[in-house]
Amino acid sequence: MSGIAGNGCEVLVPFSDRKPLKEIEQSITKTYRRHIWAKFIKAVKTYNLVEDGDKIAVAVSGGKDSLLMAKLFQQLKRTQKVDFEVVFVLADPGYHEDIKKLMLENCTYLGIPITIFNSGIFEIVDDIAKDYPCYMCAKMRRGALYSKAKELGCNKLALGHHFNDVIETTLLNVLYAGNFKTMLPKLKSDNFKDMELIRPMYYIDEEYIEDFTQESGIWPLNCACMVAAKKIGNKRYEIKAMIKELKKTCPDVDKSIFKAGENVNLDAILGWRNKGKQYSYLNYYDED
Repeated sequence: MSGIAGNGCEVLVPFSDRKPLKEIEQSITKTYRRHIWAKFIKAVKTYNLVEDGDKIAVAVSGGKDSLLMAKLFQQLKRTQKVDFEVVFVLADPGYHEDIKKLMLENCTYLGIPITIFNSGIFEIVDDIAKDYPCYMCAKMRRGALYSKAKELGCNKLALGHHFNDVIETTLLNVLYAGNFKTMLPKLKSDNFKDMELIRPMYYIDEEYIEDFTQESGIWPLNCACMVAAKKIGNKRYEIKAMIKELKKTCPDVDKSIFKAGENVNLDAILGWRNKGKQYSYLNYYDED
């Protein structure tokens, strides 16, 4: 059977090589219990990401991260004593019909009941942000997902950002934006009242997501954006390569970057912002 890869090119997709769905689901809590399931549960419990009475919109893009996240939520619903509802939503940014077909086939095979709505983001981004489409696309997609989640009566929106996204974002901010800011496991929406964004894959290393996807025989989508496909690369790829190189001589460098976000020492910081207000260490220099 053929499908469409993230760059829009046709590839042969051996759906016959997929493992049975039951075996895929069991592997989450058996083969990948330590590196995926336990890390997912740790984030959920550490940051109170899923609570009684929640109705959570799980954002599914068709990529490896969001497909796994959907299966993790299904497993959580089956096995944990938490009374919550979950819906799986996809903001179609303007996928090619063949790409959409491949995505739907993945969701059907994996038993993910997806709710699709059109957002037309690709066309808009191509018009207003040709040179740097990814940031604008992500921002608009999040807004579209929030709106749909609100419409469906949800109070939380789950995104599939993982451990590597966290450390890469931290370094991107330090090296290119000149600030120290990391990706939080949950935060309240500024524009959608009573809505929270959660990141339950916060502790999961991308390496194991890739392993799970390949072992399961799943062919996920990449971003499928033809605007971004014309680009040679971006800063996030540079940061990813930098971390990979650093790990050759310092294997735990990724963990150190992550921990830095938990261990900020305000006694040794020149300045910081809190709730929109800027502070300087000099304001407190003469205090006892």
